[in-house]
Formats: sequence, C-alpha cells, structure tokens
Amino acid sequence: MRSTVKDTFKSDVLESKKVVLLDVWAPWCAPCRGMEPVLESLQEDIKDWAEIVKLDASVEMDQVQELGVSALPTFLVYKNGQIVNSTIGATSKVNLLNLMTSAK
Repeated sequence: MRSTVKDTFKSDVLESKKVVLLDVWAPWCAPCRGMEPVLESLQEDIKDWAEIVKLDASVEMDQVQELGVSALPTFLVYKNGQIVNSTIGATSKVNLLNLMTSAK
C-alpha cells in the first residue's frame, strides 16, 4: 500500500492502469486503524490487478472535501479514473474484494 497526497492524486489514482481502492482514513480514527490488517491481507490477494492507495484525511482535508467524503473510513473504488463503487465504515475483506472485483 502506498499513500497519496493532493499533488500526486492524479497519477496515483486517476491515471492508474489498475483498479484502485482509495482508503480515506485518519490516524485518530479507531475503525480506520482496525482496517489495517484487513487491507494488508487484501493487498496480497489483489496485487496482480489492483492496488490500495491511502489518503490521510487529517492531512489532505481539501482533497477529502473535493471527494465529498464525510465519514471515515471511506473506501472508493476507481477504474479508469472514475469512482465505480464505494462503501463507508469498517467492513470485511470479502466486501472490499467484491467491490473491487465488480470493477475489473
């Protein structure tokens, strides 16, 4: 997993050739921290066709506002620069995988 900031968001997420799961999170968010092991496990399963990119909402507040994110964690699935799926709140690996697989 890698992190993105406003200056690299376009190249990291919008221009990616892979499906991207954008994890909008913050260090003070307990459910966000609880998702870390889930995301690490998921990354292994998807590494050939997708990637996980993290956006720290406590640092990139303007970018979060532009995305319309109002709750953490928020997961946005991108394909070809467009949001194709999303979910809000802590969730299961299976749910995230299903959201991403449907975007393949």
